[in-house]
Amino acid sequence: MINMITQDTYEQEVMKAEGTVLVDFYADWCGPCKMQGPIVEQLSNERSDVKFCKLNVDDAPAVAMQLGISSIPTIMVVKNGEITFKEAGLMQKAQLEALL
Repeated sequence: MINMITQDTYEQEVMKAEGTVLVDFYADWCGPCKMQGPIVEQLSNERSDVKFCKLNVDDAPAVAMQLGISSIPTIMVVKNGEITFKEAGLMQKAQLEALL
């Protein structure tokens, strides 16, 4: 399951969450984001030990700016409130699994 988060819920859902959180930063108009989405979705159905979130950067410009996200898709992994990985570009399932 993927949690759709907003600028208002980002802090609580991601930074204050316990455990591992993978965030997919995307936009509706972004071609590579449309390819990344199903990969993240498939992984979210297989992993119950990780919280999966998606954040539309067009709806959350302050969060994107705060995190320095200028290219999408960007994948970010947060473990117990600490950002352990953040990288732009389409990632395959095996790459995402290796991060978790």
